[in-house]
Amino acid sequence: MKQKEPGMVRKLAGSVREYKKQAILTPILMMGEVSCECIIPMITKNLINSIQDGCTMSDIVKDGVLLVLMAFVSLAFGVLAGKLCATAASGFAKNLRHDLFYKIQDFSFSNIDKFSTSSLVTRLTTDVNNVQIAFMMIIRTAVRAPLMLIFASVMATVVGKKLAFVFVAVIPFLAFCLGLIVYKAMPRFRAVFKKYDAVNASVQENVKGIRVVKSFVREDYEKKKFGAASEDVRRDFTAAERIVAFNAPVMQIAMYASMLLISFFAAKLVVSSGGTYLNVGTLSSMITYSMQLLMSLMMLSMIFVMVTMAVASAKRITEVLDEVNTLTEPENPVTEVPDGRVDFNHVNFKYSKKAERDALSDIDLHIASGQTVGVIGGTGVGKTTLIQLISRLYDVTDGSVTVGGIDVRDYSLKVLRDQVAVVLQKNVLFSGTIKENLRWGNAEATDEELQAACRAACADEFIETFPDKYDTYIEQGGANVSGGQKQRLCIARALLKKPKILILDDSTSAVDTRTDAKIRKAFREVIPGTTKIIIAQRISSVQDADMIVVMDDGRIDAVGTHDALLASNKIYQEVYYSQNKAGDDNG
Repeated sequence: MKQKEPGMVRKLAGSVREYKKQAILTPILMMGEVSCECIIPMITKNLINSIQDGCTMSDIVKDGVLLVLMAFVSLAFGVLAGKLCATAASGFAKNLRHDLFYKIQDFSFSNIDKFSTSSLVTRLTTDVNNVQIAFMMIIRTAVRAPLMLIFASVMATVVGKKLAFVFVAVIPFLAFCLGLIVYKAMPRFRAVFKKYDAVNASVQENVKGIRVVKSFVREDYEKKKFGAASEDVRRDFTAAERIVAFNAPVMQIAMYASMLLISFFAAKLVVSSGGTYLNVGTLSSMITYSMQLLMSLMMLSMIFVMVTMAVASAKRITEVLDEVNTLTEPENPVTEVPDGRVDFNHVNFKYSKKAERDALSDIDLHIASGQTVGVIGGTGVGKTTLIQLISRLYDVTDGSVTVGGIDVRDYSLKVLRDQVAVVLQKNVLFSGTIKENLRWGNAEATDEELQAACRAACADEFIETFPDKYDTYIEQGGANVSGGQKQRLCIARALLKKPKILILDDSTSAVDTRTDAKIRKAFREVIPGTTKIIIAQRISSVQDADMIVVMDDGRIDAVGTHDALLASNKIYQEVYYSQNKAGDDNG
């Protein structure tokens, strides 16, 4: 359903929060500034007329002091308004980023799948920045411009009388031209934001996979891809800015036309009235008011451009804020996981309602607490999808998944995920020391517990070789450790949770077979009561498991021990003999 703009405004206004006072005071101060600016030409008129009439020095000083006073008052209002406006806009943007980031943290995998990573980054940065600028203009410039338009029009009518009709001719022309500019430019501004996502995607992909890019000597290809995305943004922005550039010449035409018309008709009135109807002071103030009127119209045109740009960004932001989490907490959640028993009861699963086929079909699998279970199958057969249902990263489409005999949908998400440790296929480390990364598994873990977990994961072997050992700094993404080292640190981190279920999603693929065997031996000795589910490509990683599940095309093809499957299952036989043949050939 299309986002209604009043609802969108209310949603965004909720992020103003503690900065409401500054947001309200800014337009009030702007009213004071505009009032002073409109009174100054009137005082100037009186001063010029007094000098022309041969006034005394004391009269000049009195009007001069009043002028200076009004200028300082106007300046004070303007400075205070600017300061409060900057505080309110910056605070609003800070809160908006906070609300977006916290919302994304609560998303399920299904919600995240709906938005690409690059799109979420654009919404948190470029889109929030556009809305911040628009908010700043709304509480300051969008108040100043209309007030100036009204006040200057009234004052021009009071002072100039018949001369005010010049504005009746010029303003509609200017308003039409500026409206046309906005109308033509806006579709181009709207189109450009989606293309920002493509630019961010290109940068993110390139930086994340820079080693692959360099190893395949694909720098030129990546440059061309980034260049094409940047060119798309440039082209749309240039087209929009080319139209908006007409603002300046249109304003110049209107301003000079106003001055010429005012000068022409003023001269006629002076001649026809013998100087009694119009004098120099009045003419000077009329020119000043004409400038204020036209400048306020130009500011309004720029506000329209910026706000219309921001509306596109605001819609993208509220799409994220309005996204409903597909995983909901039960009303009375279960707060304790009895044991590590896992049961898949005729489970069907698809990633979205629009998907044509199920990712998993009729999965009926029962794992006893403390068992070690291996999962084998080709790429894309649903192995990772299967284990993601255990920690309720997704909800099943049909059937049920139970842990400890209780449906995962009945648990508190935090409680369930605290007892199900998952080492994903794509291992992620965060910038910080090894200790800080390990304590993601248990924030209260002692140094002895950290070392024990690392010994079980065979991570202590390389940590002890670092000069700073456990205080070694890990670069963002674990860029300064190898793939195998990263995997072992992630396994240690998972062990620190002391989970009832430990899932390894191809998490030892980058370690050698000797280290793999040592890790599995440690699992048997250190966490014998923990249910261990190991997804692997190597038969050697799962052949001593209590049960091996063979998957094919989203279904369970067979379940059994290594010997039983080797004797009866064609898929298992093919994998086993292809790997052993490769091993023999290499030997």
